[in-house]
Amino acid sequence: MDSWLIILFNSIILFFLTFVITKYIKKKTLSRSTPFDLISYLVIAIIISLTSLNVINNIYFGLITLAVWVLLPIIFDYASMKSKYIYNIMHGKERVLVKNGKIMEDNLSKERITGQEFLEVMRSKKVFNLADVEFALMETTGDINVSLKADKKPITPHDLGQQVASKAEPQTVILDGNILNEGLTNAGLNHGWLKTQLEIKGVALENVFLGQVDSSGDLYVDLFDDMIQVPKTQVKEMLYATIQKTQADLMSFSLDCDNEDAKNMYSQNAKKLEYILGKLKPYLLR
Repeated sequence: MDSWLIILFNSIILFFLTFVITKYIKKKTLSRSTPFDLISYLVIAIIISLTSLNVINNIYFGLITLAVWVLLPIIFDYASMKSKYIYNIMHGKERVLVKNGKIMEDNLSKERITGQEFLEVMRSKKVFNLADVEFALMETTGDINVSLKADKKPITPHDLGQQVASKAEPQTVILDGNILNEGLTNAGLNHGWLKTQLEIKGVALENVFLGQVDSSGDLYVDLFDDMIQVPKTQVKEMLYATIQKTQADLMSFSLDCDNEDAKNMYSQNAKKLEYILGKLKPYLLR
């Protein structure tokens, strides 16, 4: 058989085989890969290339070698899931670099990290003052995670005792001027609602490049013409403002009314709306 036919045949087989292999090997980004993972990927790529170009004359030898480098890591990955001992052998152990605000110089030396390199990593984590660091850990992938001291951490709504509504995944409802029915269904909306929102914004469907609905029910649109500014509607904020105005009107009616029964009715309803506003505030205001 001609050499070019052999190369073509090998390349077609290995193309589909590589596609299958990538479906079964562990999905990791390069930043999360261990040195052994990178070597394995490199060896697999080299074997596939050499076999495809017929440098390895016998395709069966190439496939056997490829099977070893593909199957053994998969087997060890499953074994690592079952045994911490095997996991430590395959991936190594984490190493503490800062403990209770104290830099562990011995551990830095073991990881062959210089003081300058450590400072660079801290700055990449937006830590410019080491006095703010309570704990730092080097993962098996080489990444360093940092925990700040309690008084240096950003304040969250939980720290302030405030409730915050959870946010659902935004749904894409328009793409390239076409309505995506799946996104509308997931958001619990329909074509009529979408048409109304576009009319409110004063834009045509065919002029919309991207449209998304967030957890608040607001529609965000990006137009093909970047010079056109689209007003942002705030559904929940407008609802909160409407209820707040109604509560203020009831209080005003209570103060202006001369009839005692009507005054009490307005006052009681105003207090009810005030209570409701307090409950709805975390969900309507972001």
